Amino acid sequence: MTEFQIRTAAAADAENVLAFWKEAAEGTSITDDVDGVTRLIARDPQALILAESDGVLVGSVIAGWDGWRASLYRLAVLPARRRQGIASALLEAAELRFVAAGGRRGDAMVLEANERAHRMWAAAGYAREDRWRRWVKPFAQA
Repeated sequence: MTEFQIRTAAAADAENVLAFWKEAAEGTSITDDVDGVTRLIARDPQALILAESDGVLVGSVIAGWDGWRASLYRLAVLPARRRQGIASALLEAAELRFVAAGGRRGDAMVLEANERAHRMWAAAGYAREDRWRRWVKPFAQA
């Protein structure tokens, strides 16, 4: 197994991150473009956490902290690198960030149909909360 390093993303990583998500993540978002990723990094430079191995992106998680909620998005690992501790290391980095900032609970966005992700999140100590549903409204772009 090749070692990996955990680091925060820089604006220059945006295109590479988007290509990585196409290969490793399930689902898409209206913010999946260079502008969306670079805006995230500019707004919160610690939010996008990456795992790299020999210069290759092998994992990611968005650890969004708004002072109230600790939100987790886009936890993804390259299929060939799964079950090697990468997701656990990314979650640990995100959770340490949240705790240092005063976060009390992590909320993860997980696709309903992604059973493999459900097992991973449960193994990491997260539990599904059935009493809430996500409501969304895309905003018109100017």
